[in-house]
Formats: sequence, structure tokens, C-alpha cells
Amino acid sequence: MATKSGDKFAAILDAAQAVIARQGYQGAQISRIAAEAGVAAGTVYLYFKNKPDLLVSLFRDRLGVLIEQARGNRTESADPAEKLRWFIWQHLKSLSAHRELAVVTQIEMRQAETDVQREISQIMKGYFQVIDEIIEEGQQTGVFLPAVDPKQIRNLVFGTLDQTVTAWVMSGFQFDLEAMAEPTYRLVTGGVCQSGQGGTQRYGDSCTAQTDV
Repeated sequence: MATKSGDKFAAILDAAQAVIARQGYQGAQISRIAAEAGVAAGTVYLYFKNKPDLLVSLFRDRLGVLIEQARGNRTESADPAEKLRWFIWQHLKSLSAHRELAVVTQIEMRQAETDVQREISQIMKGYFQVIDEIIEEGQQTGVFLPAVDPKQIRNLVFGTLDQTVTAWVMSGFQFDLEAMAEPTYRLVTGGVCQSGQGGTQRYGDSCTAQTDV
């Protein structure tokens, strides 16, 4: 099998994303993907064993870009809350700019075989790790509630993002997805930030590190 890199590899992934978004995973044929990529059908099989392998490779490649973007911001802010805000914004911005990818990730990948779903779940661990690291830092610095299981916070963050993008796709892209970033951040942090003075935190207040008085 050819090395999974280079112009032809990238062209096949782009074509797969477009064809699957238009025709669905079950309806997408390797021959159609090859034609869209401008290569022979046999060339696809030089890079991918079959359609499930192509779908997993597509997901791994696209998620890798998101992980790289998320990690690239980690050194730009010392505030875990700001890192979380940027993470949420970047997730929604990236999918807003790539509607075909959003259709594939939110709808079509969930129609795939069980083995494919299992592989995708393994790949997702890298993305979850980025969220976990932000949450861990926030709990250590007193920004996020330490009493809440960090996995529960991660599920809250990703689950909210996932459902928001799915609703956007299912609506036919009828609302501004990127504009949902700040309300989503405020909604999530409203439940996991440490309370301010008086034991309460108003909706929309920023997370701030707590210090002993």
C-alpha cells in the first residue's frame, strides 16, 4: 500500500469528503470518489484498503488538523478559561467554514459499520485529551470546580459542541454557527466555574482564578 501522503492522497480525501457529503456514506462509490479526485479507481486502492478505511483515514486527517490548531493556542494564553473559550470558538469556526466536513462528521460517519465507529472512537481520544488538559489546568488553578469529575466537564463541553453542530447541519445551515461560540462558552462555564464572592456567579460572568482572602 502506498504511503498515506502526497497530492494524490490529499485529492482522494478531498473527493471522499465531497462525495460522502452529497451522496451519503452508503451511497458513495469508490469509482465516483476516484473520478472526483481525477485518478483511476485502482489508484484509490493503492492508498486505502476499502471504503471504511478511506472514511477512517479522512476522519483521522481532518481531526488531526483540529488537534494541531487547538494545541497551537495552548501557549498563547495563561488563562485556562480563555483556552477553553478559544477551543470552543475554533471548533465551531472550523466546521462552519467546511460544511461538507460537518455533514460527514455529524451525519455520515454515524451510519458507518461498527468497526469503523470503534476506530473513530479511538481517534477521538486525541481530541478529548486536548479538552482534558485544559480542564485539568483550570481545576488546578481554581478556575473550574474541582469537585466536578473532569470527564463530566469534558462531556459537557464536547456534547454541547457536538449537538450544536448537528443541529446546524440538520437545519440546512440556517444559523450562524460561529456566532454560537460565545453563548456556548458562557453556557458551559456557567456550570463549571468557581463561584465568585457571595457564592454565586451570574450568567455570562467570566471564569476567574479564585484566591484565598
